Order: sequence, then C-alpha cells, then structure tokens
Amino acid sequence: MLATVLSTWFGVGFVRPAPGTAASLVALPFAWLILWKLGPTALAAESAVAFLVGVWSTGLYAARIAKDDPSECVIDEVAGQWLACVAAPLSPLGFAAAFVLFRFFDITKLWPVSWGEKLPGGWGIMTDDMIAGALSAIIIAALRWRGLI
Repeated sequence: MLATVLSTWFGVGFVRPAPGTAASLVALPFAWLILWKLGPTALAAESAVAFLVGVWSTGLYAARIAKDDPSECVIDEVAGQWLACVAAPLSPLGFAAAFVLFRFFDITKLWPVSWGEKLPGGWGIMTDDMIAGALSAIIIAALRWRGLI
C-alpha cells in the first residue's frame, strides 16, 4: 500500500532500534543535495510537501493498524529534519547542529513540540516534528547570525 511505503519512508521506519533517528540520518543527504542545488526555499517547499504527504499517509497507516503514532511512521522525521536544515550552512558542522537540535526537540517533546501531538490522526503525527524542525531552524539561524556556525 502506498501509504505504508510513504509513511515508513520506503521502509526506513522498520529499522530497529531508533527508527526516527535512522530516518533523520537518511534525510540529511537529500537535504544537502536540495539545499546545494536549489537553495533554502526549495528545501522548505520540499519539507512542506513531505508534511502534507505525511499527514495523508501516516493518518491512513495509523488508522489501519489502530495506533495513534506508530514508531515506524518516520516521514515526520524526514519533513522535520529537512525544515531544520533550511537554515543550516552547507557544512558538516551546520548539518550536525541541525541533526542534534532536531533530535533533541523531537525526543524531549518540550513545549511547544508537545502541543503538536495533541492534534488528531496524521496531523498530530506530523505537526510535532515540524515544530521541532522550526525551533531547530530558528536556533541555527541565530547561531549563523552570531557567526558560531
């Protein structure tokens, strides 16, 4: 089923342990390529497309297996990681910062990230990761502005 393929990001969500971390790592080379070839606006747009596709696919998948937020649904990590990378410089340090910050916010679910989980279906699965990505991007932008990365 297409929803399974997309929501698990082509099977990455079945990697154990830590499928979310695996998906975030898999997302980085794609983010680098998009940012390098097309720029930050294109990467933000791709993140938005992944978000919308994820709302649909994770909503269907979660309903089909009767779980609120299945761990194998990792398209949310891809969309959020891409959003975090929008502000990152094309450097190993910049992408490492985007990865670490995104995983920190995604795992700890500090407010306002936790708010996103309260939404129903695919919206809740996806929104918390987009908030985590946005917070990460803001911090990365501040670090760049201060000349720290």
